Amino acid sequence: MAQPAEGPVEGPCSTPSETGSTATPDCHPVDEKLHPSRLIPAALQHIAAMYAGVVTPPLIIGQAVGLDTVAQTRLIAAGLLIAGLTTVLQTLGVKNFAGNRLPFVNAASSAGIAPILAIAETNAHGEQLPAIYGAVMVAGVFCLAVGPFFGRLLRFFPPLVTGVVITLIGVTLMPVPVGWAQGGDKEAADYGDMRYLALAAFTLVVILLFQRFGRGFVKQVALLMGLFIGTVVAIPFGMADFSSLKAAPVAALPTPFDAGLPTFQPAAILSLCIVMLVLMTESSAGMIAVGEICERKTDGRTITRGLRTDGIATLLGPVFGGFPTSAFAQNVGVVSLTRVRSRYVVAVAGGALIVLGAFPVLGAVVSLVPMPVLGGAGIVLFGSIAVSGIRTLSEAGLDDSSNIILVAVSLGAGIIPLAAPTFYADFPAWAQTVLGSGISAGALVAVSLNLFFHHLGTRGRAPVPAALKSS
Repeated sequence: MAQPAEGPVEGPCSTPSETGSTATPDCHPVDEKLHPSRLIPAALQHIAAMYAGVVTPPLIIGQAVGLDTVAQTRLIAAGLLIAGLTTVLQTLGVKNFAGNRLPFVNAASSAGIAPILAIAETNAHGEQLPAIYGAVMVAGVFCLAVGPFFGRLLRFFPPLVTGVVITLIGVTLMPVPVGWAQGGDKEAADYGDMRYLALAAFTLVVILLFQRFGRGFVKQVALLMGLFIGTVVAIPFGMADFSSLKAAPVAALPTPFDAGLPTFQPAAILSLCIVMLVLMTESSAGMIAVGEICERKTDGRTITRGLRTDGIATLLGPVFGGFPTSAFAQNVGVVSLTRVRSRYVVAVAGGALIVLGAFPVLGAVVSLVPMPVLGGAGIVLFGSIAVSGIRTLSEAGLDDSSNIILVAVSLGAGIIPLAAPTFYADFPAWAQTVLGSGISAGALVAVSLNLFFHHLGTRGRAPVPAALKSS
């Protein structure tokens, strides 16, 4: 069960030792400051897990609006820089104002790509990015205004609900590493080629071997070893792309409003505010998931500070070329897999993203990891998130028939967009945005059924079982 925490701990618990062990009886693992020999490799695993996801939104959106190679590189660098700054703010925090102080990564979410592309299609060339950035900024203001209410609704997210949501995070994200394992580019002629699948399988096997035969620290960095060895093996077969190194400038800081001053279009604003609600739901679920994995209580104040960080990043990000910001579920998987729960590890990873954003040539080096290698590792990452959800559900009173129905219907609702992507094609645009995300659809159904079975009309009935109380 999660251990209660009466607020964040300021600063590291103790001074690093040569053994790498800094924990004291009063030091929670989240606040442990690791020795550099453990901290740096653990941070590298987070960078490797998040890098492809961080660069995906600016890469796709930049191509859609017709940016040239130089402008595209600047957009990607801006995404890395903003992700790094937001992650550092999230993990270290600013008093009781912002930051959840958990090992939590924030960056531009892929969930916003589809509506952003729709905005781009309805605007002329040269007017697309200003319209997108104006809508994103208003969505950031919306998040700041609504965020505090999400924290107060935590009592409606007991283990029964959070277990469903955490499981769906892992399950619904599984197509991402599967696509990576096939080469990453669905439009490419060799998408799904056997050599890509073989490389992904090889990477997965390497991770499994390190996990099976490794001991101690070696076992913790199994993911990083798989990524490194998989990349080295890919080079002789021409599967590592070095072209990004040639196009990337050595150093480049983003220019404010480089694409022009933002414009504010009501339809674009409405669509991205709806997206922001989805992202806030996913971000809240991610914080609850990390809290469960780290055994630190995620209370309403923690979620409010975390969402405020999302709102700040979403509001200010477009000034330099950013997009709607939310939690990164793949890094929840890293924490679950490695059991390295120190927030300072993720803070260092965020600092590294800032450096990669300021020096794009360094980011290009990280991007050498082939998509199939990321795919093999991603199967482990996202699968481990689903396992965390199943573990939470095992403590949620599934011997009760009402709870079984709740979990069954919620999981079914969450898997519909995965099993039938066109299921909601004839629904209104706002409904497609909400229900088209398996995570938000499953969360909505789980919360609604929890209210129906365990809150509405329950006055005078027997007390709610402990398993249904918020953890």
